[in-house]
Amino acid sequence: MAEEDFEDEEIEYGGGDGSRQRTLLMVVLPIVVVVGGGAVAYFTGMTDPLISMVSGGDAEEQSVESDLADIAVEQDVKPVVNPGGTAMSLFYDLPEMLVNINTAGRAKNFLKIRVSLELANEADINQVDTVLPRIIDNFQVYLRELRLEDLQGAAGMYRLREELLNRVNAAVRPAQVKDVLFKEMVVQ
Repeated sequence: MAEEDFEDEEIEYGGGDGSRQRTLLMVVLPIVVVVGGGAVAYFTGMTDPLISMVSGGDAEEQSVESDLADIAVEQDVKPVVNPGGTAMSLFYDLPEMLVNINTAGRAKNFLKIRVSLELANEADINQVDTVLPRIIDNFQVYLRELRLEDLQGAAGMYRLREELLNRVNAAVRPAQVKDVLFKEMVVQ
């Protein structure tokens, strides 16, 4: 009889360890799954709408737009004689532009760009001065819709140059801009 009581006690202790491990697993595993799922949602950007709603909107974008309004507009026109010819080109420097580009996800990417316009004659300078706010607006609207992939490689730069040239020529018509030259372009 004494031996039977001893065996029953061993069985009770052995069963207790398994149930503790099972209970611990039932509590810890859901916590790990919830924390891991939250981390994945945060880092993939799925929680961005919720975060912006809780924080009161896109304050970061509003501050960038107010910084853009504070940038001083400086026009700088430089005449250059083409080598080997009598034709004269004028270069009109647009103010530096800083825009946030279209990105999916949490990270914000910015494009800083300085552009010069090549004009055919001096009479076009007045037309460019007159419609400068429209030119800047056309550029910023287009640049904000660009994706990071649109700016990569020589083909991306060529497409960007052509699109900006089309937009500036539409704004300054009947004057004509011969080319759009990039002085500085930084994506961050």
